[in-house]
Amino acid sequence: MSRRTWPASAIRRVISRVIGFSVTTPLIAIVDDDESVCIGLTSLVRSLGYEAQSFGSAEDFLGWAGRDGTACLISDVQMPGLGGLDLQKALVAEGRQVPIIFITAYPDPHVQQLATQAGALCFLSKPFDGDALIKCLGTALGTDGAP
Repeated sequence: MSRRTWPASAIRRVISRVIGFSVTTPLIAIVDDDESVCIGLTSLVRSLGYEAQSFGSAEDFLGWAGRDGTACLISDVQMPGLGGLDLQKALVAEGRQVPIIFITAYPDPHVQQLATQAGALCFLSKPFDGDALIKCLGTALGTDGAP
């Protein structure tokens, strides 16, 4: 007899029906100008049972009407136009306290210090281990890495 594994979204729908109110899934926003990184991170985040929305630029994220529902932001540091630190400054200026996980192919201790001082939760160097990102997500959302 094989054991069936149910997706987290199906389990949440059943629980919502049983208890009579909606169980929301945290939304993780991913901002990176590299499409392959967005695709890979979106896949990883969804495999953990979270909702994911990716953006090719900080400007696209800032212009997104649904961004107030973001539970955690994963952002590249260096991108054309607004970079990750600029995005962080814009969110802080708006009074948004979203946990931010920075990823970068160009690790720089000074940039990491600036990001951390401004409230960044994690700073990962590409390529990074998926478990490191899962641990950061768990810290950001107060879970063990899965909703």
